[in-house]
Amino acid sequence: MITFTLSLLALVVGYMLYGRVVERIFAPDDRPTPAISMADGVDYVVLPGWKIFMIQFLNIAGTGPIFGAIMGAMFGPSAYLWIVFGCIFAGAVHDYLSGMLSMRHGGAGLPDLIGHYLGLRTKRVMLVFSVFLLLMVGAVFVYSPALILGRLCGESLNWVYFWCVVIFIYYFLATMLPIDKIIGRIYPLFAIAMLFMAVALMVVLFLKWPSLPELTDGLKNMHPASGPIFPCLFITIACGAISGFHATQSPLMARCMKSERQGRPLFYGAMITEGVVALIWATVSSYFFYGGAAAELGVPATLQAPEVVSTVSQGWLGTFGGALALLGVVAAPITSGDTALRSARLIIAEFLHLEQHSIRKRIYICIPVFGVTLLLLWYNIADADGFNVVWSYFGWANQTLAVFTLWAVTVYLVRKKKPFVITLVPALFMTSVCTSFLLISDNVFGLPAVVGYITAAVVFVLSGGLFALWYRRNKAYSRP
Repeated sequence: MITFTLSLLALVVGYMLYGRVVERIFAPDDRPTPAISMADGVDYVVLPGWKIFMIQFLNIAGTGPIFGAIMGAMFGPSAYLWIVFGCIFAGAVHDYLSGMLSMRHGGAGLPDLIGHYLGLRTKRVMLVFSVFLLLMVGAVFVYSPALILGRLCGESLNWVYFWCVVIFIYYFLATMLPIDKIIGRIYPLFAIAMLFMAVALMVVLFLKWPSLPELTDGLKNMHPASGPIFPCLFITIACGAISGFHATQSPLMARCMKSERQGRPLFYGAMITEGVVALIWATVSSYFFYGGAAAELGVPATLQAPEVVSTVSQGWLGTFGGALALLGVVAAPITSGDTALRSARLIIAEFLHLEQHSIRKRIYICIPVFGVTLLLLWYNIADADGFNVVWSYFGWANQTLAVFTLWAVTVYLVRKKKPFVITLVPALFMTSVCTSFLLISDNVFGLPAVVGYITAAVVFVLSGGLFALWYRRNKAYSRP
């Protein structure tokens, strides 16, 4: 618990200190925001700051900071280091700068931002890549909450099908309707449930003060079956540290902010809050797997992440508290899935130059978007291992998207003659992680871990060298 307490304090201090450093580097000003200059009553709508924070937090949270943290904690205390340092120096920087850049470019989606700074060819690749990722998010985040709700209703698979239909219908409405009609109204309730879950579990942890693995015990891999710590930990814990999916969501709120000066609490702060949620669940699961909580609750320590969530929530918080906590867990994927599909609609509309004020033109895009999502959802349900396969590809694609976003923001900082090291180091590191993971993953090449280590080192040096060459040729280049 000492490591957990220090990590929690580090996240708070990181927001107050490093968050302000990043804010000063970007230098927000008083220029009119897209919500004011491009207001359309559908996607460009000024919302109160507290509501934007709630929506942004739920948009980016999903099941990642919960399920990812549970699976990541199995590696041991090294998970704490990645959540803290990844969140402060990589994830929150990534979210803040991508959101602020979107605002500076009229609320532009991620493919447009990447194309502007990394070139037209990269934009085309990222358009397909990001849309497919968002559709995978939509499919996965229909099935995972439906699975939890279905198990609560009974053992019959028909309940899972029922909840899939209900959630899918909700997604369609949330994607079609103006952002302040559904999302802006129900998200605060979901956010309260999720924050209650996190705070309640944290209180229980402090009351119990269990004996847990600490950083002082070393960083050895406590669950080798999960793969080597590098790079597997950095893919497993994504949303609680850094996630490319977030950069597809930040433009939604960049279109609803009335001032650039709201950026640090709304973008950087939402990511730090997600880091706190991941930290809490990493500690809960560490207690569950290695601290005796499983025995206290009368269950085996081999339960999967969804079962850990329901068992701990109901066992620690009682009937009412457990139900509210589970509502937070269910709300997390639902409130990421709906905005993922909304983002997909907007990205495609930008590419086709199809205005979205008209309901008819929104339907033109929604029909194929939801058709492909339905096919992915059916694969999740029909194939016994479909969910695991889609999720594994989603995890890698998610972090690869973060790589492209970090490189695009680095180019922006170079052009503006600002300190670019704040994104260059995370970009180099995540490039190495994603490349090496492809080589050692059993779902791809399945090579020995040592091959991944060597490749990661080579990629890090090579990427740094290529950037240095580009920088020497372009260091005098600066434009608005």
